[in-house]
Amino acid sequence: MWAIIGGSGFEKFDAFKTVAPLERSTPFGLASSGIKTVQIGEHRCLFVSRHGEHHELLPSEVNYRANIFALKQAGATAIMSFSAIGSLRQEYKPGDLVIPLQYLDRTKGMRAHTFCGDGVVGHVSLAKPVCSSMVTQVMNLLEGVPFDRHFGQTYVCIEGPYFSTRAESNWYRSMGADIIGMTHFPEYALAREAGLPYLPCCFVTDYDCWDDSIPHVTIEEVIQTMRQNNTKAFEVAKRVLATGASLYRGCDCSAQGLKSGLMTPPEAIPPQHRQWLKTLVATSV
Repeated sequence: MWAIIGGSGFEKFDAFKTVAPLERSTPFGLASSGIKTVQIGEHRCLFVSRHGEHHELLPSEVNYRANIFALKQAGATAIMSFSAIGSLRQEYKPGDLVIPLQYLDRTKGMRAHTFCGDGVVGHVSLAKPVCSSMVTQVMNLLEGVPFDRHFGQTYVCIEGPYFSTRAESNWYRSMGADIIGMTHFPEYALAREAGLPYLPCCFVTDYDCWDDSIPHVTIEEVIQTMRQNNTKAFEVAKRVLATGASLYRGCDCSAQGLKSGLMTPPEAIPPQHRQWLKTLVATSV
């Protein structure tokens, strides 16, 4: 079953029909408010509003571990993530969809970013944090939609809640980043630990501050763009959900997670961790 994580501007979709709320309690604390099973046409999926149902959580306050665990526990087999982002390149303009394949982490270590620790040691590969074969299929799936799409870019994740300085913005560009946001780390890494394929769907709201020749938009203009992006995201969601599991069937993300990455022998894992670990390493595809 697909799970959708909705970020800023994607806390809800008008055409979603709520089926049932999901349990927020996890071994890692409470998942964000607004976690539920929803119906979209003939298809059911899981949904969580990343910042909470009423956008009450800063990027650093989101309990990413609880969100990913709760979705996996509820039967998620893949994650579709919707986010608002800033653009670091003129060719990625407000209203465009960008699906990155790579990430740069510039958060400050404030976020709990792994399920491991406290007697559980594991290592997973993040060399390819997004499944490229899945993205290739999405490219074909979105043929004909009335908005521009870009695939394969690099997302830099900053701590927030502040936006970057101009010096930082140009530094990120020099590092090879194309888009900027505040929420994908550690979300994509935790999805990998949990063996869940991760599809990041990022919609540009404005340009970051790297170039004075590009006029800065007002918050009202950003909100208007977000509303338009919400409609576009819903079209993406409908098309992806209609494919069922075919987009990620055969994906090796599950094999790259903690299922194969645990270093601590099973008999040495503390008893209080064994049950939740069993949930995380369960085959999801």
